[in-house]
Amino acid sequence: MITAAEQLAELAEELGCKVCRNELLCEHTTFKIGGPCTVMISPNSVENLSKLIRFSTEKNVRTLIMGKGSNMLCADEGFNGVVFLFDNSMGDIEQIDEVTLRAYSGASLISVCRKALELSLSGLEFAYGIPGTVGGGVYMNAGAYQGEIKDVVKSVTAMDTHGNLRTYRPSQLEFTYRRSRFYYSSEMIISADFELTRGNKEEIEAKMKDLIGRRKEKQPLEFPNAGSTFKRPEGQYAGKLIEDCGLRGCTIGGAQVSEKHCGFVINKGSATCSDVRGLIDHIQRTVHDSTGFNLECEVRIIPYE
Repeated sequence: MITAAEQLAELAEELGCKVCRNELLCEHTTFKIGGPCTVMISPNSVENLSKLIRFSTEKNVRTLIMGKGSNMLCADEGFNGVVFLFDNSMGDIEQIDEVTLRAYSGASLISVCRKALELSLSGLEFAYGIPGTVGGGVYMNAGAYQGEIKDVVKSVTAMDTHGNLRTYRPSQLEFTYRRSRFYYSSEMIISADFELTRGNKEEIEAKMKDLIGRRKEKQPLEFPNAGSTFKRPEGQYAGKLIEDCGLRGCTIGGAQVSEKHCGFVINKGSATCSDVRGLIDHIQRTVHDSTGFNLECEVRIIPYE
């Protein structure tokens, strides 16, 4: 008997979407970790995505939305369900008015920053170098260097599980530290409008180069990782707490506390999901026992089922 996931895959193929079966998630995550998913679909339009989402809801298909996979730790067994990959086919960037850019969820934050630079628009410099997509950036209110997505979002359009679209104003987006309303709902982000300001192109470019330079100097970009592993605890820094507990370079299997920046757990080349989770648990226990601080994991852990 044909499964609901395979029926969804066949519908996607009829709609002209790219479909892959048993695709390894390690090929789509910045951690380079994760086994195969049942089906991976790259939607080719909002209209077709709506049809696929309605079908998946009717058939009760387990789904996962993925962009660059920059904040995900996927199970070694993979994902028992259908992954919707928001990539270049859902990555358009448009200028809406003199100071507003609309970017679809599959667009990388870096590409939106470059578009803003091209148009001499300021406000997104902080996001230059964040390795995720617009969808992921809005989902977790991505931020760096005293800037956050919430600072520049004018509106967000999302799709519910019945394929219907709704546009939210900033006051409805429930942005907090590394969270948004979408963290708690089943809606998927379709696009975001960013309200920026006119600026000097040379100054914008200089700031972007400065921030990317700081990233390269301080962060272990030479190793697969998922960005900062832990949220910043109130009144402290996760990296300093981890370093003060003597955990710099601590290793379990192929996973290691970065010797360059203790706030990052890195894949030294052969790490499994189990290695990373074991190291995260060890860090949390050690820091709590030594300092009383509870480190909350910032990375999304995606189970097999």
